Amino acid sequence: MKILFVCTGNTCRSPMAEGIARDMFTKNNVRNHFVRSAGIQNITGEPASDNAIMVMQEIDLDISRHISTLVRRELMEEADKILTMTIAQRDLLKIAYFDIDNIDEKVQTLSYFANVEDRDVIDPFFGDIEIYRKTRDEIKELIEKSNWEGK
Repeated sequence: MKILFVCTGNTCRSPMAEGIARDMFTKNNVRNHFVRSAGIQNITGEPASDNAIMVMQEIDLDISRHISTLVRRELMEEADKILTMTIAQRDLLKIAYFDIDNIDEKVQTLSYFANVEDRDVIDPFFGDIEIYRKTRDEIKELIEKSNWEGK
Protein backbone atom coordinates (compact mmCIF):
# COMPACT_ATOMS: atom_id res chain seq x y z
CA MET A 1 0.00 0.00 0.00
CA LYS A 2 1.32 3.43 -0.96
CA ILE A 3 0.23 6.07 1.54
CA LEU A 4 0.43 9.82 1.04
CA PHE A 5 -0.06 12.11 4.05
CA VAL A 6 -1.11 15.65 3.11
CA CYS A 7 -1.18 18.90 5.07
CA THR A 8 -0.86 22.56 4.15
CA GLY A 9 2.87 23.24 3.86
CA ASN A 10 4.44 19.80 4.34
CA THR A 11 6.63 21.12 7.14
CA CYS A 12 4.73 20.12 10.30
CA ARG A 13 1.82 17.66 10.36
CA SER A 14 2.37 15.50 7.30
CA PRO A 15 6.12 15.00 7.91
CA MET A 16 5.31 13.99 11.49
CA ALA A 17 2.68 11.55 10.21
CA GLU A 18 5.12 10.16 7.65
CA GLY A 19 7.79 9.63 10.32
CA ILE A 20 5.39 8.03 12.80
CA ALA A 21 3.82 5.71 10.23
CA ARG A 22 7.16 4.67 8.75
CA ASP A 23 8.49 3.89 12.24
CA MET A 24 5.37 1.90 13.14
CA PHE A 25 5.55 -0.14 9.94
CA THR A 26 9.26 -0.81 10.45
CA LYS A 27 8.82 -1.88 14.08
CA ASN A 28 5.93 -4.17 13.11
CA ASN A 29 7.88 -5.64 10.18
CA VAL A 30 5.30 -4.41 7.65
CA ARG A 31 7.13 -4.47 4.34
CA ASN A 32 4.36 -3.69 1.86
CA HIS A 33 3.47 -0.18 3.06
CA PHE A 34 5.28 2.83 1.60
CA VAL A 35 4.83 6.29 3.07
CA ARG A 36 5.29 9.79 1.65
CA SER A 37 4.03 13.25 2.47
CA ALA A 38 3.25 16.44 0.58
CA GLY A 39 1.59 19.82 1.02
CA ILE A 40 -1.12 21.64 -0.87
CA GLN A 41 0.40 25.11 -0.40
CA ASN A 42 4.13 25.06 -0.02
CA ILE A 43 7.43 26.10 -1.37
CA THR A 44 9.08 22.87 -2.44
CA GLY A 45 12.42 22.28 -0.77
CA GLU A 46 11.70 23.61 2.73
CA PRO A 47 12.86 21.64 5.78
CA ALA A 48 10.51 20.44 8.48
CA SER A 49 9.85 23.13 11.07
CA ASP A 50 12.27 23.30 13.99
CA ASN A 51 9.51 22.54 16.49
CA ALA A 52 8.32 19.53 14.48
CA ILE A 53 11.86 18.19 14.42
CA MET A 54 12.22 18.74 18.18
CA VAL A 55 8.99 17.02 19.21
CA MET A 56 9.74 14.08 16.96
CA GLN A 57 13.21 13.76 18.51
CA GLU A 58 11.46 13.51 21.89
CA ILE A 59 10.00 10.18 20.71
CA ASP A 60 13.25 9.11 19.06
CA LEU A 61 12.19 9.85 15.48
CA ASP A 62 14.34 11.94 13.16
CA ILE A 63 12.64 14.04 10.49
CA SER A 64 15.51 16.53 10.20
CA ARG A 65 16.28 15.47 6.62
CA HIS A 66 12.70 16.03 5.45
CA ILE A 67 12.31 18.32 2.44
CA SER A 68 8.85 19.65 1.59
CA THR A 69 7.07 18.50 -1.55
CA LEU A 70 4.06 19.97 -3.31
CA VAL A 71 1.10 17.70 -4.03
CA ARG A 72 1.10 16.86 -7.71
CA ARG A 73 -0.83 14.56 -10.00
CA GLU A 74 1.85 11.86 -10.06
CA LEU A 75 1.76 11.49 -6.26
CA MET A 76 -2.04 11.44 -6.26
CA GLU A 77 -2.22 8.78 -8.96
CA GLU A 78 0.37 6.43 -7.48
CA ALA A 79 -0.99 6.57 -3.91
CA ASP A 80 -3.42 3.90 -2.77
CA LYS A 81 -4.52 5.99 0.20
CA ILE A 82 -4.27 9.77 0.61
CA LEU A 83 -4.77 10.92 4.18
CA THR A 84 -5.31 14.62 4.81
CA MET A 85 -5.05 16.54 8.06
CA THR A 86 -8.23 18.54 7.45
CA ILE A 87 -11.65 18.17 5.92
CA ALA A 88 -10.97 21.20 3.69
CA GLN A 89 -7.80 19.58 2.34
CA ARG A 90 -9.71 16.39 1.61
CA ASP A 91 -12.42 18.27 -0.23
CA LEU A 92 -9.93 20.39 -2.19
CA LEU A 93 -8.01 17.32 -3.39
CA LYS A 94 -11.22 15.56 -4.43
CA ILE A 95 -12.22 18.59 -6.49
CA ALA A 96 -8.79 19.32 -7.97
CA TYR A 97 -8.16 15.70 -8.94
CA PHE A 98 -11.75 14.64 -9.68
CA ASP A 99 -10.66 12.76 -12.80
CA ILE A 100 -8.36 10.31 -10.99
CA ASP A 101 -9.85 6.82 -10.69
CA ASN A 102 -11.39 6.08 -7.28
CA ILE A 103 -10.51 9.53 -5.94
CA ASP A 104 -13.43 9.52 -3.50
CA GLU A 105 -12.23 6.27 -1.94
CA LYS A 106 -8.53 7.19 -2.03
CA VAL A 107 -8.77 10.54 -0.23
CA GLN A 108 -9.88 10.62 3.41
CA THR A 109 -9.02 12.58 6.49
CA LEU A 110 -6.61 10.81 8.83
CA SER A 111 -9.24 10.94 11.58
CA TYR A 112 -11.89 9.27 9.40
CA PHE A 113 -9.41 6.59 8.33
CA ALA A 114 -8.74 5.93 12.03
CA ASN A 115 -12.46 5.32 12.55
CA VAL A 116 -12.96 8.31 14.80
CA GLU A 117 -14.96 11.48 14.23
CA ASP A 118 -14.18 13.09 10.86
CA ARG A 119 -12.30 16.16 12.09
CA ASP A 120 -9.25 18.32 11.55
CA VAL A 121 -5.85 17.72 13.12
CA ILE A 122 -4.79 21.04 14.63
CA ASP A 123 -2.18 22.99 12.66
CA PRO A 124 0.68 23.83 15.04
CA PHE A 125 2.54 26.11 12.59
CA PHE A 126 2.36 29.36 14.58
CA GLY A 127 2.05 27.62 17.94
CA ASP A 128 4.50 26.95 20.72
CA ILE A 129 6.24 23.66 21.45
CA GLU A 130 3.26 22.41 23.50
CA ILE A 131 0.95 22.75 20.50
CA TYR A 132 3.44 20.73 18.45
CA ARG A 133 3.49 18.02 21.12
CA LYS A 134 -0.30 17.92 21.19
CA THR A 135 -0.43 17.66 17.40
CA ARG A 136 2.26 14.94 17.33
CA ASP A 137 0.41 12.93 19.96
CA GLU A 138 -2.90 13.28 18.12
CA ILE A 139 -1.35 12.13 14.84
CA LYS A 140 0.38 9.22 16.58
CA GLU A 141 -2.87 8.13 18.21
CA LEU A 142 -4.79 8.30 14.92
CA ILE A 143 -2.12 6.33 13.06
CA GLU A 144 -2.04 3.67 15.77
CA LYS A 145 -5.86 3.37 15.74
CA SER A 146 -5.98 2.86 11.98
CA ASN A 147 -6.58 -0.57 10.48
CA TRP A 148 -3.80 -0.60 7.90
CA GLU A 149 -4.27 -4.18 6.77
CA GLY A 150 -8.01 -3.98 6.25
CA LYS A 151 -8.08 -0.90 4.03
